[in-house]
Amino acid sequence: MATLQTIRSKGPLLVIVIGLALFAFIAGDAWKILQPHQGKQDVGEVNGETLSAQDYQKMVDELSEVIKLTNGLNSLNEDQLSNVKDQVWQSYVNNKLIAAEAEKLGLTVTDAELQAIIDQGTHPMLMQTPFRNPQTGAFDKDMLKKFLVDYANLNNSQMPAQYVEYYQTLGNFWKFIEKSLRQSTLAEKYQNLIMRSLISNPVAAEDAFKGRTEQSDMLLAAVPYSSIADSTVQVSDDEIRKLYDTRKEQFKQLAETRNIRYIDVRVVPSDADRQAVQKEVTDYSNQLANTSDDFATFVRSTGSVVNYADVPVNKTVLPQDVTARLDSVAINEVYGPYYNQADDSYNAFKIIAKTTAPDSIQFRQIQVYANTEDATKTLADSIFTALKGGADFAELAQKYGQTGEANWISAASWEGAELDAENAKYINALISQPVNELASLNLGQATVILQVMNKKAMKDKYKVAVVKRPVEFSKETYNDAYNKFSQFVTQNTTLEDLKKNAEESGYTLIPRTDFSSDEHYVGGVHSTREALKWVFAAKEGEVSPLYECGDNDHLMVVSVEKINPKGYRDINSVADMLRAEIRRDKKAEKIMAQMNGFNSLDQVKGMTDAVSDSVKHVTFSAPAYIAVTRASEPVIGAVAEKTAAGKLSAPIKGNAGVYMIQVYNKDKSAEEFNAKTEESNLTNMAARYASQCIYDLRTKAEVVDQRYLFF
Repeated sequence: MATLQTIRSKGPLLVIVIGLALFAFIAGDAWKILQPHQGKQDVGEVNGETLSAQDYQKMVDELSEVIKLTNGLNSLNEDQLSNVKDQVWQSYVNNKLIAAEAEKLGLTVTDAELQAIIDQGTHPMLMQTPFRNPQTGAFDKDMLKKFLVDYANLNNSQMPAQYVEYYQTLGNFWKFIEKSLRQSTLAEKYQNLIMRSLISNPVAAEDAFKGRTEQSDMLLAAVPYSSIADSTVQVSDDEIRKLYDTRKEQFKQLAETRNIRYIDVRVVPSDADRQAVQKEVTDYSNQLANTSDDFATFVRSTGSVVNYADVPVNKTVLPQDVTARLDSVAINEVYGPYYNQADDSYNAFKIIAKTTAPDSIQFRQIQVYANTEDATKTLADSIFTALKGGADFAELAQKYGQTGEANWISAASWEGAELDAENAKYINALISQPVNELASLNLGQATVILQVMNKKAMKDKYKVAVVKRPVEFSKETYNDAYNKFSQFVTQNTTLEDLKKNAEESGYTLIPRTDFSSDEHYVGGVHSTREALKWVFAAKEGEVSPLYECGDNDHLMVVSVEKINPKGYRDINSVADMLRAEIRRDKKAEKIMAQMNGFNSLDQVKGMTDAVSDSVKHVTFSAPAYIAVTRASEPVIGAVAEKTAAGKLSAPIKGNAGVYMIQVYNKDKSAEEFNAKTEESNLTNMAARYASQCIYDLRTKAEVVDQRYLFF
């Protein structure tokens, strides 16, 4: 009762306290929702403008679809998808930077300019579209216009669902091309503006011509820097600091990197695993000999990496080890089992049929689809009868929302692909159908009326059922490798432990400097995103957990050795490079002092460890390669250009040693001076310089890339 009374007496205070607590709780959640730019869903940032993971994914999907459409791919592998992600990011950053600069300068790309590019039809992007003339291969703006009209009326058309889906895909593809054309044209305008500021002129053109065509033949003698022991040349910390301050801008890095060390264990099959695969393929080869139909199902049941499609294919589509043995095998005969070292596999195959088939087929078709199967059949029979009676194919096709145009298809588009029964039926009809005859094919719920117009490139082709089983490790083998490595990782929890014990335990600790988050893979191994995320969240000296990665065949542990933050590199990380440069300069000073007053090459040749050679056709514009010092020496060409024939140069400090040269002949190439050509070359060079402006923009911009957290 006393407690209850106390609560009652403090009631108003408790209400206030609880109310404040609830407010704090609710407000805290609200702040998490409302607080801007938390970065939790942002993959990156350019000058304060963020890119969300959702928008980035949309752009990746968009470009992926374009690549699949233009290359005839059904999907992209992990490496291809990584390249797409990088392309999207680089394009996004570049377009943002250029757009910001263009806005300051008043540069735009109008709709009229874009249309002019399309009308001209020569832009490389337009050549990647399907809107090309079948005869010339050139971009056809009329084909595009016709498509855009059909695309605009897509909702009101009577096209079959498959055609509607294709038109939608093609429409999205064209939108991407339009957007990319606008962005690339704006970039070209900006770069052209910079390029035009680098004006070529007759004087510069003549200098460039002379630098390229005036040649010097010379004798040389040199003392390599390697003739002086490094231990005899002392370099102080103050000297390193002074050179670092002079070169500091060269050591600026735009993003954080990390020095890591990692152990990558690849699991490989044991002898027992090999014997098991060999036995299985031996059994399958016996079964294959007794199989006479449904080869697709049988091959699929064997786990073969080569799919069977019931269509004849070029033998070049088949694995090389199968192709090499085809001529020694009869129809319905099984070859194998045999081992193929090239792909570490056991194999057996059976030739089902051999025929002559075309590599290119021209055809046209009308796809018929109605509400019910009976209605589809009735309509298809009516159209087929009309065509047999002489009706115009194209007119009938247009009546049912299709073009009826003849198209060429290449065997390469289906050979080697995994085909279901309906697709195989369709392709076999194309192959076997006599030219100009009509055929009616029932494919699922639709009927296709088909007419083959022409066939080209008749070749011998085969139907071959292939059982190809690469040797793979078993679950037991993987578990053994995992348990052994897991025990090692558990017992070695620091970087020093890994360095000390890795080799003794049979592992290799691999160093990797300047590892960046945009590399996608740790150690070049697929499916290491979790390890990558760990690397950029860890502290120096930490050791990661054990990661299972690759194609389920790699085990990995990683340790962060050093963090290299964004900005100027720490002097200690570049000290060795600077020390080597200072040491080289001191060696050069010492050698040049010994050469002081020399007036012949013989005097240089008399020095300790001196080398000599003759070099011909040295020009100002190209670095001279000196074989005796195994070095490229640009300064030699510059000095030779200014040294008269018969004269001896002063000592020359090069990359690999100190040289003296004596030019004994000067001549010119047979090329005649053409001011316009040289000025054009200089303009092209200016264009290359202008294209590098993006890098300069990026170094000055605030670009944050944290895609690795999401993708």
